[in-house]
Amino acid sequence: MKKLALLLFFVAQICFGNAMFWSKTGHRVVGEVAEKHLTRKARRAIKKLLNGQNLAGVSNFADEIKADRTYREFSAWHYVNFPADKKYTDVEPSKYGDLIVGIEKCITVIKDENSPRADRAFYLKMLIHLIGDLHQPMHVGRLEDKGGNDIQVQWFGKGSNLHKVWDANMINDYGMSYTELARLLPDLGKNQRKALQKGTIYDWVEESQEVANQLYESVEVGEKLAYRYGYKWWGTVETQLQKGGLRLAKVLNGLF
Repeated sequence: MKKLALLLFFVAQICFGNAMFWSKTGHRVVGEVAEKHLTRKARRAIKKLLNGQNLAGVSNFADEIKADRTYREFSAWHYVNFPADKKYTDVEPSKYGDLIVGIEKCITVIKDENSPRADRAFYLKMLIHLIGDLHQPMHVGRLEDKGGNDIQVQWFGKGSNLHKVWDANMINDYGMSYTELARLLPDLGKNQRKALQKGTIYDWVEESQEVANQLYESVEVGEKLAYRYGYKWWGTVETQLQKGGLRLAKVLNGLF
C-alpha cells in the first residue's frame, strides 16, 4: 500500500495543480486522526460545543479569519521562532504572542466552564488549528529567515521556498483528500500511540524544532527539488501529521 501511495505521489506531480495545502488538507488530516482517538465523553462535548461539526471541518478556522482585520491579534499565534541552540523556555516570548502562548490561552478559556459558550467554541477551533501548526516543522523555524520563507528553492522547476515546500508543495502534490491521507498513515498499536502522545506542548515544540533544524540542512539556497526530495521526506510528513492528530486528541480528552 505504501509503495502505491508513493507512486501516486509521483504521478500527482504532473496531474494536480495547487489545490491543497498543509493549511487545509494537512490540518484536516490532523483533525481526522484526532477524531478517531477521542473519548466518547470528549466527542459528545465537542460536538455539542461546535454545533455538530467535527474536528476536520473546523480545523482551518484560524486561517479563514486571517482576512478579517478584527482578528489581527491572533496572527502571531500560528508560529514560534527561537534560536536553533535554545529551548523555548530559555527565551523571552514575543510581545505579540506566539504559537505556545496561543495554545495556552485556548486551553485556559476552554477549561474554564464559566467562560461564555461562544468564547469556548472560538478558542476550541483555534486550538485544533494551532496544534496542527505546532507539528508543521517550519512553523517552529528561525526568526532570521521567517521560518524558511526567505530560503528560496525550486520545486519541480517553479519558484518556491523551504517553508512553502513543507506548508504546501509536499502535500499539495500528493494529490489526495484528507480522508485518503489519514487512512494511509501507519496503523499504530496502543503502546505506540501512547508513546507519541507523551510529553507537553513544551516538549513537542522542541521536538518540532529538531525536525526543523534537519530540514534547514536538507536544502541549499536555489536548489532544484523534485522526486528525490519528496521520496526522502514524505515519511516525516506522515509522522508529523500523525503526531499532531494523536496529541490533539490527548489535549482534547484532557479538557473534556
